[in-house]
Amino acid sequence: MTKGGAATAGVAAVGLLLAGCNPGGEGIRKEGAASHTPAPRGAMSATPAPSPSAHYKKVNAVQLLADDPKVGPDVKRAVAKPCAAHEYPIEVTYASLTGGKTPDVIVNVMTCADSVGIGTYVYRAKAGATDGYDNVYTNEQPSVYAGVSKGELEVSKQTYEAGDKVCCPSGEDVMTYRWANDHFTEYDRYHTDYSKTTVDETPDDGNVGTGNGSTGTEG
Repeated sequence: MTKGGAATAGVAAVGLLLAGCNPGGEGIRKEGAASHTPAPRGAMSATPAPSPSAHYKKVNAVQLLADDPKVGPDVKRAVAKPCAAHEYPIEVTYASLTGGKTPDVIVNVMTCADSVGIGTYVYRAKAGATDGYDNVYTNEQPSVYAGVSKGELEVSKQTYEAGDKVCCPSGEDVMTYRWANDHFTEYDRYHTDYSKTTVDETPDDGNVGTGNGSTGTEG
């Protein structure tokens, strides 16, 4: 993932897992979010995991969230019904992050109105079980979004300063996690400050709209 919108906007109603499955590179499979759902503005990338042929089992992400005691009440309310029609801003990625035989499941939940990340979760298949997953990572900070970078979990979070609009954060924090001793540990982090200059901004050089006689009638 490379770019996307973000905000601290409140939770809106979100819905059932989108059908469909699109390849996101060898060893990584990503299931659809609504087409309008953006990725974060940071340097997220879908890099192939070490086991490109690993078989993944499609999961019902909404059911996972509903049954998970680690998921907060706000997110559970958000996934109680669809946004509209059959568009559901829940994104599911399958990738080998924890070294298990079955690819892990990354679930990103966003708001309907603004596509703001409100929850990110990683589920690992239960050892020795034919079905079922354990929640091994939870982050419910506003504007959070997770992806995969070089076979590791990469989590981004937009940062806002006073006066920032929902569309326009001031920067972004990106954290990278490695799996060891049955849990994820953060080992790298960087911050980016975004430029506030836009293409619509025109420097005032004193010659715009001054009525200096260069236009209009002569004499």
